[in-house]
Amino acid sequence: MRHRVVFGTLEAGHQGLTVCGWHINTAFVERLNLHLRQHGAAIGRRVTTLGKHAGGVRQQLVWYQVYSHFCVPHTSVRQPWPELQRPTGTGAAKQWQSWPPALAAGLTDRVWTRREALRLRVPPWPQSAGV
Repeated sequence: MRHRVVFGTLEAGHQGLTVCGWHINTAFVERLNLHLRQHGAAIGRRVTTLGKHAGGVRQQLVWYQVYSHFCVPHTSVRQPWPELQRPTGTGAAKQWQSWPPALAAGLTDRVWTRREALRLRVPPWPQSAGV
């Protein structure tokens, strides 16, 4: 395997990772690629909708990012419950509450529904003349 650094230097990358006890690994990128292929039809396989042009693929990726960050609770981003939650059936009491990344980052105050995400109106931003 050969490592290639795109931003910064290889030494700085190794130094930053060893502080956390980590090393260069492609597992996280491969997992993200798999997740994107599973949720974006234009990326996972050839389709006749939206994937014919870069704009259609971009729309699918933006939808995936909004859905993943605002609507889907991630177990890797979790917070302890203030008090143990009683189980609804058999099993142990819940100690952790999964949150979407946007909620954990303080960008929102709740888990969004798909309907809320689809109805979100984004104001236009100023475009440069060269775009």
